[in-house]
Amino acid sequence: MTINIAILPEPKVQHRIFADAHWKQWEALGRVAINRLPGRPTPERVRSVIENADIAVTSWGCGPLAGEILDCAPRLRAVIHAAGTVKGIVTPELWERGIRVSSGNGELGRGVAETALGMTIASLKNMWRLTGSTRTGSWSEGKEQVRELYQVTIGVVGAGKAGGHFIKLLKQFHVDILVFDPGLTAEQAHALGATKTELDDLLTRSDVVSIHAPAIPATYRMINAERLARMKDDAILINTARGSIIDEAALLDQLRQGRLFACLDVTDPEPPDPDHPLRSLPNCVITPHLAGAVNNGAKRLGQFAIDEAKRLISGERLDGEVRPEQMSTMA
Repeated sequence: MTINIAILPEPKVQHRIFADAHWKQWEALGRVAINRLPGRPTPERVRSVIENADIAVTSWGCGPLAGEILDCAPRLRAVIHAAGTVKGIVTPELWERGIRVSSGNGELGRGVAETALGMTIASLKNMWRLTGSTRTGSWSEGKEQVRELYQVTIGVVGAGKAGGHFIKLLKQFHVDILVFDPGLTAEQAHALGATKTELDDLLTRSDVVSIHAPAIPATYRMINAERLARMKDDAILINTARGSIIDEAALLDQLRQGRLFACLDVTDPEPPDPDHPLRSLPNCVITPHLAGAVNNGAKRLGQFAIDEAKRLISGERLDGEVRPEQMSTMA
C-alpha cells in the first residue's frame, strides 16, 4: 500500500529544515503532498494537504490539529513534529483517535548540549574576558584565572534530551557530574554517568551549573536569590533552556557583586531591552538564542522526520515519541 505523507509547514520553514536531498528521501517513502502557500498554515490549507495522509509532518508555525482537520485524514497514523515542543499542535482529538506524536526535541537537544559544552569550556578557560583584554593590548592579564574541564564538578539541572546529551558529552572529560531531575531515579542517573542529587546540594557543590529544565510552572524562577546565594564564588551559570527558570533580578544582584559568571542564551523576556544591565556586565555573556537548531543545524530536524517516518513504516520504536502523560512535564 502506498504511504501518503503530508508536509504541512509553509515553504519558508520547509526550506529551513529540508535540503534537496531530503525531498528525494521523502519521495522514496511514498506519495508526498506539500503545502506550497506562504504564511502560517490556515486550518483550511492544512485540511487540503492532510487529506487521506498516513503521516503528517509539522514544524514551526503549524497550529493545533483539531477534530475538523483530522476528519480529513481518517488514515492518519502519526504526526512527526520537525521542531521542539508539540504543545502547539497536540489536541485531545489527536490522542482520542490513537494518532501517535513524535517530537524533534532530541535533535534540538544535541545542538543545545553542544552549545552548553562550548560555553562550559570557554568560561572555565576565561576566554570571554581574555579575548577582550587582548583586544586592548594585554596578553597574559587574567590568565591566572583559567581553569580546565578537569577535576571540576558540573551540575546539570534537567536530564531530558538536552541535559542527557550534555551528560554524555561530559563523560569524555575527567569531571564529576551531578544531576537534578525529579523524574530521574538514582539508577538512571548512574547509567547516564552522573550522580543524582537535590537542587540545593547541586548548586552548593558545582563549579559549573548548566540548566536544561523545561519551562513549566514548577520551574518558574526556580533559580532564585536563595539558590543563587548557595553557589560557589566564581561558579559559572549557563542557561540554554528558558529565561523564566532564573530570577534575573536576583542573578543581576549576584553578578554585580562579582561572585558568579553567567552565560545566557535565553532571557525573560527575550530579547532583553537594549539597555538592560545584563548586556553590559563583564561577567555576563548573552547570546541570541542560538543553542538549538540554527541555519545548517536545522537540517537535523528534516533528517529526523524522515528517519522517524522510516521507523514508523517498518514498525520500529519511534525515537521521539511523546505520550499524553508526558505533556505536563515537557517544555
